[in-house]
Amino acid sequence: MLQRKLAGRLVSEIGLGCMNLNHAYAKKVDQATATSLLTKAFEAGVTHFDTAALYGFGSNEKMVGEAIKPFRQDIFLASKCGMTGVNGKRTIDGHPATLKATLDTALTSLQTDHIDLYYLHRIDPDVPVEESVGTLGDMVKAGKIGAVGLSEVSAETLRKAHGEYPIAALQTEYSLWTRNAEIAVLDACKDLGVDFVAFSPLARGYLAGGVDPASMGEGDIRKGMPRFQGDNWAANQQLYADFASLAASADITPAQLAMAWVLAQGEHIHALPGTSSEAHLIEDLQASGLQLPPELLVKADELINRQTVKGARYPAGAQADIDTEDFADE
Repeated sequence: MLQRKLAGRLVSEIGLGCMNLNHAYAKKVDQATATSLLTKAFEAGVTHFDTAALYGFGSNEKMVGEAIKPFRQDIFLASKCGMTGVNGKRTIDGHPATLKATLDTALTSLQTDHIDLYYLHRIDPDVPVEESVGTLGDMVKAGKIGAVGLSEVSAETLRKAHGEYPIAALQTEYSLWTRNAEIAVLDACKDLGVDFVAFSPLARGYLAGGVDPASMGEGDIRKGMPRFQGDNWAANQQLYADFASLAASADITPAQLAMAWVLAQGEHIHALPGTSSEAHLIEDLQASGLQLPPELLVKADELINRQTVKGARYPAGAQADIDTEDFADE
């Protein structure tokens, strides 16, 4: 597994997002399955693991904490605050007291005395980002976290927050079919020396194949996403068929081509796929270090991009909670 620098430390260029274990998708795994998956990832070279207070409304951090216990000191652990589950509902709260309490709970759940990278998961419109970030900076000084990150924010917000306390990393969705980061955030990260973590590099499974909206169970967030619905999905299916043929021409899987494309977009970019399948995990990790012809990546870029993909990234309600830039035609 090749490595890249994240928050001042060398970590695997492909990490593992742990949300899929028990949040946002219909399939949920038990502790034994989660422990086996995370152990397999570590043995395969993954040293970057990512969770959040929101996932499973707190249970994901507990699951991850138990799974990584034997190798906690050998990995880079990231989690998030500012968005949690309160009385069964997702709640965005960036007030200092809430962030401090969320962090203390996370440390207990993760069975650790520090978290290497702690993101503000969403911007609370009722709390200046400087206030939230300043609180996290205090937690760095207290030794509870190693570095501060932001999730799903605009370049303007990143610069504002960075002026209050150094932001080590920014995490947002980025893949062939979601290009919003290319508007301004990727350049802002490069200018400020902020590492970029691309979640959903496989487009929520679309670029890995085998996705069927008709068979998605209750609680699968993709059912509410326009790209997986109706005529949009029919058009996107045809795009995927062409993409799969392109990958086959290079004797790699579509998932590996998609991951390689993300990693090729900059040395400050990390890929953070998520899965509950050990087979998919190993397939994804094999994208590290692939030496692909530049023209293959160009063809992938030309085939799947914001002009060719049909449908909005999020439904209106979810879109309202994020701070990322939009294209003029979205």
